Amino acid sequence: MAQKIEMPKLSDTMEEGVIAKWNVKEGDSVSSGDVIAEVETDKATMEVEVFDDGTILKILAKEGEAIPLGGVMAIVGEKGEDISGLMDGGGSDNEESKSETKSEEKSDSKSEGESESKSEDKNKSKNEGGKEEESDSDSVDSTPSDENGSNGKSKTGKDKKPDSKSDDGRIKVSPLAKKMAEEKGIDIENVKGTGPDGRIIKKDIEGYKPAEKSAKGAPVASFDSEESEDVKISQMRKAIARRLSESKFTNPHFYETIDINMEHAMSARSKLNEVSDVKISFNDIVVKACTVALRRHPAVNSSWLDDVIRKHGDVNVAVAVAIDEGLMTPVIRHADKKNLRQIGNETRELAGLARDRKLQPEQMEGSTFTISNLGMFGIEEFTAIINPPNACILAVGAIRNVPIVKDGEVVPGHMMKVTLSSDHRIVDGAKAAEFLNTLRQLLENPLSMLL
Repeated sequence: MAQKIEMPKLSDTMEEGVIAKWNVKEGDSVSSGDVIAEVETDKATMEVEVFDDGTILKILAKEGEAIPLGGVMAIVGEKGEDISGLMDGGGSDNEESKSETKSEEKSDSKSEGESESKSEDKNKSKNEGGKEEESDSDSVDSTPSDENGSNGKSKTGKDKKPDSKSDDGRIKVSPLAKKMAEEKGIDIENVKGTGPDGRIIKKDIEGYKPAEKSAKGAPVASFDSEESEDVKISQMRKAIARRLSESKFTNPHFYETIDINMEHAMSARSKLNEVSDVKISFNDIVVKACTVALRRHPAVNSSWLDDVIRKHGDVNVAVAVAIDEGLMTPVIRHADKKNLRQIGNETRELAGLARDRKLQPEQMEGSTFTISNLGMFGIEEFTAIINPPNACILAVGAIRNVPIVKDGEVVPGHMMKVTLSSDHRIVDGAKAAEFLNTLRQLLENPLSMLL
């Protein structure tokens, strides 16, 4: 019996999936467990398996098409089986919408063709010698002709200077040209007509360039407009937009910034990299310092759950990774129980998977705190939006070479600004400040992280 293959829920926040690739085509035989398609979700590209043996009878979604949860992707069954019953209600909303759109476009095209045809008939007139004369194919005078029917000539027989306005002040413009002007936002009063008797026709709209003027009214050089580009929004970008909008406008954010002297952290990193087979980054050191501080300040390692505030028993740190389509936040679980070498190894592995879009949903879930570091891009200070359901996110800036006062003297220093964004429903200003001061003490005295 034929079965529908529906869009499965491949992540906890998924609302729809985009068919990234079909691994089968209609008529192919499949067995239970075969991967028939790759689907782009809001978090990663996932594989979709078929659960029944049979033949792919119909593929109902094209590559690149978004299908809502439960939407029908394909139909599998026995070869030659009648699937008309499934097809009656099996088509996706997207297909129906496309069909309606095509029907409307066809209707519009037909109407436009009829309008132009009528315009041609109306534009034909007889000259004095009895020969038929035809104007531009889309040129139609939108006003009545002169009383003597002389096609634009005065009663005295003298030629009038072509003008796009008729005697009663109405503008002479063909229906097609008028429609094009409306679509392009062009004021037809500013267009010079080149058709018979100064009538505005299609090519006048196509070639129209508005005259640019300076503040004093003098003409200035005009420039050709660059072509714009519409970029299709990915599932990930949609999820980022939705989640961060909810966070920003639901969670009452407040921000606190502190400057940290990184001299000892830089020295400790150099010594560690001399003996470690894994290169330790400044971000690894910040992650480790945060895990220690989070243990000492559990309010920052919490979540708002409407009825209760949950103080998490585990410290799971999400590290923001920039990819072409936005940010991904892989999670280092039990980060407080891992040393710098383990943190460095896991961070690099997760970041690589993120850039290759191979992270699994479970590798991005369960965070209790998030760190976003833009220091490598030279950003000295910024604020970040909280990653729900975390209470806080730490924005880490670049290490700056600046003069500092040490033992009463001005000496070269290495300072780094960090900004904590906090959900005021969970964390008060004093608690956030205490966390930041602990973090500063740990980074300015790295050996204290070992205690």
